[in-house]
Amino acid sequence: MKIETLTGEVASVPEAGLGALRTERGNLPLDSVDVQAAVTGLSARITMTQGFQNPFDVPLEATYVFPLPDRAAVTGMRMEAADRVVEGVLKERGQAREDYEAALAAGQRAALAEEDRPDVFTMSVGNILPGERVTVRLTLSQPLPYEDDEATLRFPLVVAPRYIPGTPLDGPSVGAGTGADTDAVPDASRISPPVLLPGFPNPVRLTLSVDVDPAGLPLDGVRSSLHTVTTDGRTFRLEPGERLDRDFVLRLRYDAGASCAVAGETFTVTVLPPPGPAAPRPRDVVILLDRSGSMMGWKMVAARRAAARIVDTLRSGQNGGDRFAVLSFDHAIERALPGGLSAATDRNRYRTVEHLARLDARGGTELLRPLEEAVALLSGSAERDRIIVLVTDGQVGNEDQILGRLSLDGLRVHTIGIDRAVNAGFLGRLAAAGAGRCELVESEDRLDEVMDHVHRRIASPAVTGVSLDMPSAVPGTLAPARPGDLFPGVPLVVRGRCTGPGPVTLRGVAADGSPWEQRLEPVTTDDPAATAIWARAHLRELEDRYLAGDGDPQRETERIVDASLRYGVLCRFTAFVAVDTRVAADGAPAHKVIQPVEPPSGWEATPADALSTASTRSVRSAPGGYGAPPAPAGYGVPAAPGAYGGAPVPAAAPQPPGGPVPGAAPGGPTRGFAPARTRMPRQSSPTAAAVDARAQVAEELRRLRAARPASELERRQILADLGSRLEVLVPGALTDLVAALRSCDDPAGPRGRDLDELWDRTLRELASYEEEGEKDRRPFWHRRPR
Repeated sequence: MKIETLTGEVASVPEAGLGALRTERGNLPLDSVDVQAAVTGLSARITMTQGFQNPFDVPLEATYVFPLPDRAAVTGMRMEAADRVVEGVLKERGQAREDYEAALAAGQRAALAEEDRPDVFTMSVGNILPGERVTVRLTLSQPLPYEDDEATLRFPLVVAPRYIPGTPLDGPSVGAGTGADTDAVPDASRISPPVLLPGFPNPVRLTLSVDVDPAGLPLDGVRSSLHTVTTDGRTFRLEPGERLDRDFVLRLRYDAGASCAVAGETFTVTVLPPPGPAAPRPRDVVILLDRSGSMMGWKMVAARRAAARIVDTLRSGQNGGDRFAVLSFDHAIERALPGGLSAATDRNRYRTVEHLARLDARGGTELLRPLEEAVALLSGSAERDRIIVLVTDGQVGNEDQILGRLSLDGLRVHTIGIDRAVNAGFLGRLAAAGAGRCELVESEDRLDEVMDHVHRRIASPAVTGVSLDMPSAVPGTLAPARPGDLFPGVPLVVRGRCTGPGPVTLRGVAADGSPWEQRLEPVTTDDPAATAIWARAHLRELEDRYLAGDGDPQRETERIVDASLRYGVLCRFTAFVAVDTRVAADGAPAHKVIQPVEPPSGWEATPADALSTASTRSVRSAPGGYGAPPAPAGYGVPAAPGAYGGAPVPAAAPQPPGGPVPGAAPGGPTRGFAPARTRMPRQSSPTAAAVDARAQVAEELRRLRAARPASELERRQILADLGSRLEVLVPGALTDLVAALRSCDDPAGPRGRDLDELWDRTLRELASYEEEGEKDRRPFWHRRPR
C-alpha cells in the first residue's frame, strides 16, 4: 500500500491496512495491555496493566474505553511514569473528576478510572509528555461462575458497538465517543469508542497469562475456546500477536459440592440441587430472537439454531402441554405464528422452525418493546411456569432503561448471549432480575453444549422459593437479595456479611411439592478476595435498585458511595484518581485523543441499517414498529460526517500534531483514531442557553410568588406579560401554559375563579420546570434514563 505523507512524498507500508498512516513513534497512544490472572478455586485475582505512549510533540491526554468482567471488583489503581509511582485513591466520582481536571490544569500527570457500566470502564491519562510512556495498573477480584461441573474465567478485551435508542439530548456530549447522548442512554458518548478500520496494523501488544491453583478441588481439565494458549503445567499463556478483538475464555472442569465458607466478616454459601430430574410442569415460553444488524454472519446462524432447538424441546399434549410464541425483533417485531401463545403441536412447531430458517439480520436493536410484549403475553398464566428466553448479543446502550422499566415478578428470564465480545454484564443482570440463567456462546462449536444446558434451564426447577436462614448474617447484605430457584446442574451461590460463623439452613419447595431443607456448617477460610467480591455484588444490587427508582435517590446514592468507599471497590458513583505531585507540563495537555478499539471478531461488514442510532431517528417506517433510520457505514466503508451519532465535522478541522489521524475513515472521526471532542465554551452551547433560560424562569417564579395583587386587572396584566416573555425565553416549551397566559390579553379571557386557577397553575408549572432544570444539571452518572 502507498500513502502520501505531509511533505507530498509517497511511502510504501506493506503491512498497513486501508486508511492507515504511520508516524515515527507509532500510531496510537495505547501500546500495550498485560493481563495477569491467578485463579484460586472458584475465584480469581487479576492485574491489568495498560501502557500509554505519547507519539506527538506536545503533552497528551489519552482516553481508553475498555471492558472488564461484569462481576469483577476493582480494588486498586497505580500510575507509573519515569521514576514516579503514584497510588490511586478511591473518591466520590465528582470529587475525583475535579481533582483530575485540577491536576491537568496545573501541569501535573494524572490518571482517572471510571465505571460507566458494570463491564465498561473509562481510563483517562493526562499530561503524558512527548515520547514519554505511562503505565496504569488496575487490580481486581472476581468470582468464577460454576455450572455443569465447569468453572469459567471470561476476560473481555473489546467494547463492541452498541445500539443507542432514544431522542438526542441538547448540549455538548458527556464523553468523547461517537454516539449521541439520548434520553434513553444519557452517557452514550462514553460507551461508543471509535472503531479501527479492518486491516489496520495491530496497534496494541497483548500479553495474558493465567496461573491456576485448584485449592483442593479436583481439576479434570482446562480448555480455551477462542484463543490458542500454551501451558507449562498450571500456567496458561496467550500466544503472541493476538489482537484485542474478542473475549478470552478459559474453562476449568472441577468437581464441587455444597459449602459455606466464612472469610473474616464475609460468607459465601454454595449449594447444589438435589439429584434426579424435576417433575415436568406445563410451561408458557416466549422466545425473543434478536435479528438486528449486529447479529449478521455466524451469530444469526447460531441464534436461529438456538431458537429452533428450544422450540423442538417443547412438549405437546391435550392436558398440560406447553404453549409458546416466537418474536423476532430489530426495529420492529415479527411473530412466527399469529395471535398470542400457541399450543406446542407438531404443526405449530414445524411452521415456527420454517419461519426461523428464513430470518436474516437487519435494522437496530430495539429491545425494550419485545421484552414488554413478552411480559404481557405471559401475564395471564400464573398456574404454569412462565419463561422468557432471550437470544441476542446484548449490544445495546440502554441497559439501565430496560432494567428500570421491566416488571418480572413471577417470570423466569433466561438469556443466551451469542458473540465473541458479548455484552455479558447486561445479560447477566437481566437473567438475575428474572431469577434465570445466563449462557454465553462464543462460537458455533459451543452452541450444542450450551443448548443442552438451556434445555435443563427451561425445564421445571428442582427447588423453588429458596430462602436462607443464618442467625449471624447481617440484614440487608445478601447478594443476590432474592436467592431464586435451584436448577439441575446449577449451584446456587449467595454471599453476605456476618458477625461470625454460625449454622446455615436453606429451605424451599421440591419439585414434587414436598418441603426441601439443607443444613450447612460454616468453614473458616483465608480468602482475601471474598470481601471484595461480595462488596461488588452488593453494590450491583444497590445500583440496580437506584436505577429502578426504588427509594429516595439522594439517600440511595449516599448509601452506594458509602459502601464503595468503605470496602474500597469501584462503582458508578466513585472513581479512582492518581495525581503526581510533580509538575511536568505548562498547564493542561494541548492534545486529546480517544483510543480506537478493534472491530469485534466475527462481526461482518455492517449494512446501511445495521447499527441505527438515535441521532437520525425521526419517523416510523415499518408497520407496527419503529423505523430503521440511516446508520453508520459498515467497517471499511467511509462514514459520512456526523454519522453514527457524532457531531458534524467542521470543513476546516485542524489536524493533530504529527499529521492526519491514522486509521480513520475519510469521512470523519467515526472510525479509527479520533480526536476527543472539543469542549465548547459554556456560553456558546445549547445547554448553556437552556441553563440561562431556566435561571430567568426561576426569577419569574420568584417574582410571581412575592406578591399576588388584589386587583383582578393587575393579575391579568401580569400573567399576559409573563406569557409573552415565556414565549421568547423557552420557545417550544410550556406551550399550553403560554397559550393560557396570552389569553389574558383577550377581554373574554379568564376571570374570577378561572383566573385564580390559572395563577396557581402558573406557579406549579414554573416550579416543575425549574425542578426539571435541576435534574438536567446533575452529573451524567446520576441521570436515570427516561
